Amino acid sequence: MDVNVWGYREGSGWAEALDLKGYEVEAADGTIGKVGKHSDEVDSAYIVVDTGPWIFGREVLLPAGTVTRVDTQEKKLHVDRTKDQIKAAPEFTGDKHIEDPEYYSRIGGYYGNLLG
Repeated sequence: MDVNVWGYREGSGWAEALDLKGYEVEAADGTIGKVGKHSDEVDSAYIVVDTGPWIFGREVLLPAGTVTRVDTQEKKLHVDRTKDQIKAAPEFTGDKHIEDPEYYSRIGGYYGNLLG
């Protein structure tokens, strides 16, 4: 089954033009940080999470398909990955995913392989 990890799931609560910046991000096993930026582009939607002290201030990129629920009341995003899975993802450096199609493919493959 070919799943597009770069699109928000139906029923997640995401809405077009919703500003997610500053939303808290909850992994399957706890808080990982806040949304620093995001993109809603069709077939390339993602969030960038500023992890703060959790992993020494590193930013991580999560494809929109990892988002299971958007809570606009509490300003929280819930993702279906654990902290360890997110921490083990290919390192995110600035806008590398935009400039380097290989990185974009690698991160999509990493998160896509975790589905199931």
